[in-house]
Order: sequence, then C-alpha cells, then structure tokens
Amino acid sequence: MKYRIMVTGAAGQLGYDVVKTLEADGHHVLGCDRDQMDITNQQQCTDQINAYQPDVIIHCAAYTAVDQAESDIDTAFSINAVGTRNITVAAESVKAKLVYISTDYVFDGMGNSPYQEYDETNPQSVYGKSKLAGERLVQSLSTRWFIIRTSWVFGSHGHNFVKTMLDLMEMRPKLQVVHDQQGSPTYTVDLARLIAELAVSEKYGIYHASNAGSCTWFEFAQAIAEEGTKHGTFQAAVQIAEIVPCTTTEFPRPAPRPAYSVMDHMGIRTNGLQAMRPWREALIAFLHELDTE
Repeated sequence: MKYRIMVTGAAGQLGYDVVKTLEADGHHVLGCDRDQMDITNQQQCTDQINAYQPDVIIHCAAYTAVDQAESDIDTAFSINAVGTRNITVAAESVKAKLVYISTDYVFDGMGNSPYQEYDETNPQSVYGKSKLAGERLVQSLSTRWFIIRTSWVFGSHGHNFVKTMLDLMEMRPKLQVVHDQQGSPTYTVDLARLIAELAVSEKYGIYHASNAGSCTWFEFAQAIAEEGTKHGTFQAAVQIAEIVPCTTTEFPRPAPRPAYSVMDHMGIRTNGLQAMRPWREALIAFLHELDTE
C-alpha cells in the first residue's frame, strides 16, 4: 500500500534521507522545510496539513543548535515544543499518524548501562528539555504516535562530526577529541529505513534507534581516520592528523553533554524489527556514499 506522507525538516540531514527513502518505496511524499511551512505558525501548519491530507507526518524539523539553545531558550521551545504541538494538533485533525524524532539528550547521561525506552528522563540542557517537551505534547495530543530517539547522527546532506573530522584531519597536525563521552553513532540512511518501516506500521510507541555498538568521540575519530585511510578518502600526499584523547572539562561548552548516552534497542527487538548494523559498518557505507556524490 502506498501512503501520502508529509516530512517536516525535509532539507535537513535526516529529513533529506527520509524523503529519498520514502520516494524509493513508492509513497507520495511532500517534503516541507521552513520556506514551505513555519512550524511555529499554527495556522500555517493547519492549512498545509489540511490541504495535503497526509496519512503520516514524519516530524524531523527541530532546533538543534545545542549550545546556542542555552541562551536562546524561547526559540528552542518555540520550535521544539510549540512547533511540535502545532504539527501534532493538525495531524490529529486529519487522523494522520505522527512520527516524532527525538534525542538521547532527554537523559542526564549519568548512567552506565544502555538507556531503555521507558527509563526515567532527566535532560540537563535546554535542547534536551525542549525535545522532551515535544515528546510529551506528542503523547498527550496524538492518538497514533511514534517517538524515535536517536544520537550522534551523520549523513551526506548536512554538517556532522564525520565530515568535520575528515576536513580537520587533512588541515591540522594534531586533533584533540573528547574521550569521556560515550554514545552510539547513527547513519541517516539506516535511520531513514527504520522510520519508513515504522511509519507504515501500527507498532506505536517509543523507540531508541542508533547503529549497533558504542564508542567515545575519540574512538569514533580514530575509526574515521582508519577507515578513511583504507578507503582512500584522504589526498594521497597528505599526512593526516595525530588524534589525541582529551576530557570534556578541557573543552568547556555552554550546554552540558551526556557523559553516557548509549541507548538499548529494546523497542526494535520486542516489535520484531531488524536491528541497525554496527556503527563502523555504517561509517564505511557513508564513506562510499561521499565518494559517489
């Protein structure tokens, strides 16, 4: 069966691959970015969604400037909470399913075993608090919802850690990378495939979705260097940077980062869905994708 699906934040890193995946599956897709629909404007959301009459809305649009959010609280909540409310109310009025993309930042990062979907949330940053507010509005205002929490996202269509490291490794002799934050990298192509599968199901609820396994940012950077070298990503004549571990306190940032944000994929397992491949395999696939662009 082919669905009418609206994707918010369609020009973003994840939204881009979600649209691509859904179109490849043969669905009728309307990708909206801020130019087509300002999610903080309730009337615009209502009008657009009423006009399109989607079966499913995949809500990727978000305020994701984690550090900026600490001093721009109203904007973060306007987009991540009020904007999400506007989308949810309009979705409910046309009886559309809603898929809301959330984050590992809803947890405090003080644990030492993978977070499960129904563990207590305790966000420490404005960004995390605003995304949790969005989750709560979805749960209270929609009757058919999916919440997908993800982490450490990288894809070809946007800025991310992998692209930054690939650039810096060729430009600098030495790179310091944080070694006391642990999480799970997530490739947008793999996440988009899971979203597409869930969106046409009735397996509602909260899901944790990241590539399998975990690492620190330092270990992730090491893997980028190793796989990039094997793959011939770097220019032949370039000596790539030495990567050195450092602590979070050596690089203070306005927003606190979760020290441990590995997520358990219980929702994926218990609903009979396919686990996402190991993050290192996903990284290799991403390097191949960058090659073909």
